[in-house]
Amino acid sequence: MDARGGDTRYPDFREPTLNRHFSVSPRPLAAALTTLLALGAAPVFAQSTTGSIFGQVPANTGESVLIKSSTGISRTVNVDNRGRYSATELPLGTYTVSLLHDGNVVDTRNDISLRVGSGTEVSFEPAAKNLGAVSVSANTTPAIDVTAIDSRTVITADELARLPLARSAEAIALLAPGVTGNSGGYTGPTGQSLVSFGGSAASENAYYINGFNTTDPQRGMGGLTLPYGSIEQQEIYTGGYSAQYGRSDGGVINMVGKRGTNEWHFGGQVLWQPAFAQADGTNTYYTNGLPASPVAGGLYDPNSRNHQWVTTYDAYIGGPLIKDKLFLFVSAEATKQEGNTVNDVSNAKPYVDYTYKSPKWYAKLDWNITDSNILEITGASNKLEKSGTIYDYDYTTLSRGSYVNQDDRIKTGGDLYTAKFTSYITDALTFTATYGKMKLLNYDVPGNYDGSLTYLTYIANQNPALNGGIPIGNNQTTQSLFNPNRHNTTDNLRIDLTYQLGSHTISAGIDNQNSRAIDQGSQNSGNGYYWDYEYTTTPGVALIPSLGVGAPANYPNGGSRYYAIQHVNNSIASVRSAQRAQYIEDKWQVTDRWLLSLGLRNDQFTDYNANGDAYIRQHSAQWAPRLGFSWDVNGDSSFKVYGNAGRYYLGLPLNPALNAAGAYVSTQQYFTYSGIAADGTPIGLTAFSKPVSSNNTYGVLPDPKTVTAQNIRPEYQDEFILGFSKTLGTNWVYGAKLTQRILRNAIDDYCDVPTIENKAAQLGYTVSATNSCYLINPGRANTFTVVDDTGAYRSVSLSNAEMSFPPLKRKYYALETFLEHPFDGHWYGKVDYVFSRSYGDTEGQLRSDIQQTAASTSIDWDFPSLMVNSNGAQSNDHTHQLKAFGYYQINPEWQVSGDISLVSGNPRNCLGFYGPDQTDPNGYGSYYHWCGGQPSPPGTHRLPWIKTVDAGVAYSPAFADHKLSFSLNVFNLFNSQTIVNAYPYYQISPGTPDPLYGSAVDRQQPRYVRLTASYDY
Repeated sequence: MDARGGDTRYPDFREPTLNRHFSVSPRPLAAALTTLLALGAAPVFAQSTTGSIFGQVPANTGESVLIKSSTGISRTVNVDNRGRYSATELPLGTYTVSLLHDGNVVDTRNDISLRVGSGTEVSFEPAAKNLGAVSVSANTTPAIDVTAIDSRTVITADELARLPLARSAEAIALLAPGVTGNSGGYTGPTGQSLVSFGGSAASENAYYINGFNTTDPQRGMGGLTLPYGSIEQQEIYTGGYSAQYGRSDGGVINMVGKRGTNEWHFGGQVLWQPAFAQADGTNTYYTNGLPASPVAGGLYDPNSRNHQWVTTYDAYIGGPLIKDKLFLFVSAEATKQEGNTVNDVSNAKPYVDYTYKSPKWYAKLDWNITDSNILEITGASNKLEKSGTIYDYDYTTLSRGSYVNQDDRIKTGGDLYTAKFTSYITDALTFTATYGKMKLLNYDVPGNYDGSLTYLTYIANQNPALNGGIPIGNNQTTQSLFNPNRHNTTDNLRIDLTYQLGSHTISAGIDNQNSRAIDQGSQNSGNGYYWDYEYTTTPGVALIPSLGVGAPANYPNGGSRYYAIQHVNNSIASVRSAQRAQYIEDKWQVTDRWLLSLGLRNDQFTDYNANGDAYIRQHSAQWAPRLGFSWDVNGDSSFKVYGNAGRYYLGLPLNPALNAAGAYVSTQQYFTYSGIAADGTPIGLTAFSKPVSSNNTYGVLPDPKTVTAQNIRPEYQDEFILGFSKTLGTNWVYGAKLTQRILRNAIDDYCDVPTIENKAAQLGYTVSATNSCYLINPGRANTFTVVDDTGAYRSVSLSNAEMSFPPLKRKYYALETFLEHPFDGHWYGKVDYVFSRSYGDTEGQLRSDIQQTAASTSIDWDFPSLMVNSNGAQSNDHTHQLKAFGYYQINPEWQVSGDISLVSGNPRNCLGFYGPDQTDPNGYGSYYHWCGGQPSPPGTHRLPWIKTVDAGVAYSPAFADHKLSFSLNVFNLFNSQTIVNAYPYYQISPGTPDPLYGSAVDRQQPRYVRLTASYDY
């Protein structure tokens, strides 16, 4: 940790910028899955890609129901003695449902559209109705899906085309109640801004495409998503999902892509975001005094000088290669963003002219081998390619200067390929198997790299007596060098069996995943280190006594208050993990009005270090019960009461294998200096410390047996939901829901090695640990495996009191209410309000207030001093959320739409040095929950409300048969640029204010306009 509070513990693995459990016998689940497990134990996955049709018919002898899709799929199912029928695992599409009597059609319902994961009721007493949809005819009672016990929002392609939305999976997810933008400015593999579900960290969500888990395996931050125009439906789970799915305690974004039908369709779009219609950003200024050598007075970051323009081309074609048998859908999208960015005054890349290219494609082949066997093959690609040119910049005149260098060439995102086989073995038994692979790129190579120059940071803190008041830098723009082969891979296997046994629908399966991080990490540029300039107003006070970093004034030139830190960071490694799961679930239609869902899931996790040795094995049963009910109160789908209780386990990301279990170097050495060379490096150096590390990170690979506490449990959360949905008249649906989430257990790193060594000494062992930090279950007792001076393994137990930690706590509760007007041919609208709180002493895997990306190895729980005053509102806490969106079809040619979001501000934290005396007991700098010597729990201060209004208008002229369309969308109509993340560090060094404290780190995007022309045939 440097003296500014910068996170130097795990610099190579971030971008520059409770052990309670249910007691369940394993035998029933093991017996039910023996056959499936014998099929193999290789690679994860899933989320639903299908829907179901069910209903009530006259209970006469000889009746059955014929279900036929627009792609030729045909199934005949029998009617039971109560007049009920059900057909599950149906691919999404449009269906015709016919009632048969003795094999003859006696009644038919046409144009039945399925919704992913939903049950669509098609009864012949009364007329058909789609319980999972918002699209109903004007004279039909709004539908409520009485088969659903979970909490989710489904957005269809038709709704995506109508609503004014940014073109990302996360922007769609924000329509769901309880989903907010993340407060840490985190982005996914292709630069999309991530979201938080129910107060959880942005790394705790799961992403799926056509049943394949695309979540980034290294940090869990986002995942691969479909091209926008290829989305058939997007399902947003906010809680209560079944035992079939896991590895998330936040939320789930499940995308189902389009497919070909028996009719050929093609079309395309051109979208343009012009620079002239984009509002200027808000400049950032120093808010707490000025640095020693300011570049342009109080100006820190001239955001108003940033400009961009975006052009997107999108095209698709789909149809039958063989009618009723073989279908193809192919789409491609190309986005080009050009512009310039003026970075802050301390950045080594002052001005960048950039070009971002986002090539995307999606292809799906559907083969109806027979009426009973279906094969689906999916390929998708979503990448981001960055390049640019770096120039100098005059921050006083706000004008671009001379050429400096080419910017890094960056490629992120990746490709996936999957295959899914479905066999309707009998009318009652369905078998599915899905397998896929994904590769995520992480390519970053500097342009025209000059290895003779040393990277410099915070040159505004240079001694003004040595630079004439003007900071001296150089043209080294590269801080870290990466292996060009750096990437992540994931492969997945899922096998499921579904059996209809009377009123029971029983499912069982395996859900396995393997992940790898290849050549991850970095090393410093130049001579293998970089310089960081700092200063203190109390030069006679030792900076970090616990690490042997003394007072600058005790050394030559230290009385000037100025010093420099030499940082050395180095680590490149490849690691992997294996995650396994089994489940069994029974959806039991107890009566015509009562549905029970009884599920049980078992997860196992194994993680391997750079040598291929397992450092964590969580093979004991991780039981995750999922219990739910749905009560059709009136028996006519007009009033549903539902609830569920479940446990959700989250596997460890690959990140800890690269740091806590890795052999990385991250040291700092402190110097006074008497001059500054022409290349900006300090000269006349006097060291007043040796190379130090607050986390013992000296490049030694720890013994894998010692990395984690013994019997460490995975992160898991318990969730409880109770709600209702009810029709209001013939055109409205309203409802409310209560949710509680309790984080029972987490994994993080513990770095107080001396406490472990001291306890070992009390037990009679002599231990000198080389571990940097240990992975623990924080907030409870942990037992460590250590190696004594004889080479023997010893156990050392520490109670939570001995570790001086508070109990682990993250709790979330929410009251959600909504009012919805389903589309009636004229207009659709929905309003929802959520009152919620997310509080405790941990956010989860991340620390959003400091933008820390080291998932599951955050700064929390490293040392006791860091957890003092830690209890309070966490970073993704938003007390109030009001959302409203909808569209109105004025006439067949004109439509208007809108999307309004009003969200109360998240906490604005103040972090300083420790205690009333403002010391640094652990070498972490301005990271403690103290502000100017006063306790500063999270949530003490709040940021303003985040207010967003998006609006759109579309014109589809009759002369083009409404196939041609033009639209205008305005995003952030009133140009609100509220701060969503504020600089939290109160001090540079003890008693020395940080000039940036409270300034904007991340704001709302300024207003911009998107023009679209599209044609669909």
